Amino acid sequence: MSDLMKVSSNPHIRSRVTTSNIMLAVVIALLPAAGFGIYNFGLDALILILITVATTVLTEYLYELAMHKKVTVGDFSAVVTGLLLALNLPSSAPWWIGVIGGVFAILVVKMLFGGLGQNFMNPALGARCFLLISYTSIMCNFDCDAYTGATPLASLKAGESVNLLNMVIGKTGGTIGETSMIAIVIGACFLILLGIIDLKISGSYLVAFAVFLILFGGHGFDPVFLSAHLAGGGLMLGAFFMATDYVTRPVTKKGQYVYGVILGILTGIFRLFGPSAEGVSYAIILGNLLVPLIEKATMPRPFGKGGEKA
Repeated sequence: MSDLMKVSSNPHIRSRVTTSNIMLAVVIALLPAAGFGIYNFGLDALILILITVATTVLTEYLYELAMHKKVTVGDFSAVVTGLLLALNLPSSAPWWIGVIGGVFAILVVKMLFGGLGQNFMNPALGARCFLLISYTSIMCNFDCDAYTGATPLASLKAGESVNLLNMVIGKTGGTIGETSMIAIVIGACFLILLGIIDLKISGSYLVAFAVFLILFGGHGFDPVFLSAHLAGGGLMLGAFFMATDYVTRPVTKKGQYVYGVILGILTGIFRLFGPSAEGVSYAIILGNLLVPLIEKATMPRPFGKGGEKA
């Protein structure tokens, strides 16, 4: 009875799930995509991944040390940021790209806004967009020992045919972690089974994008065209691992559906009508900026509030 009558400050509902548990699970879920990227692109991909992850962890550690703050690198959030950033880089990128991107992601996007939970956009995607603007030729060069020429999405945009099976498996050019749809889905299923993510955002994102392609893609309901766009580029990686970021996604259930639909439409606009064949990174970044408005519009009203006045 004494335990039942105990009075304490909130939170009153507690869980054994911690930030480090969640982030470690995300790291494990990203390993299939990372492993296939290393297999697909070779030693260059492994070196770039290790350098980028080491940079993000070291940057966070040194900043917190210099600012006399609690060191939080043990929560694995910096590892997740570095790994996601590395998987969004071409294997042909020089090592210093990973260093610059890692420092920007942690220092500028995350720590200067207050650290984990305070950043207004996904740090890995913020850094990738910064690198795309600053080093366009490097970030858009996907030529390597294994593959040369245009990526499947670029071929699609040019009206050329693509090998759908290779795109699903991942035997194509692209960034280190985006090529294998199978590897990404395996990691996503792992997170869904653990209850870390669900399909509110990812599902609405993919469905909205597919509907947009059917309406405005010029091919109608063409299964091959739709499948190629779903399997190509960073769509799957973005939908399951970056759009679902706890910090930068809406907290309301309705808001998560709205957020996913907005991301799908923006990605479709960028891919079909933009100069680039890709658009996932910019779509999610713009979606992050709209999250406060989405939450304001979809926030549930307290019981008894919001009724019509007599």
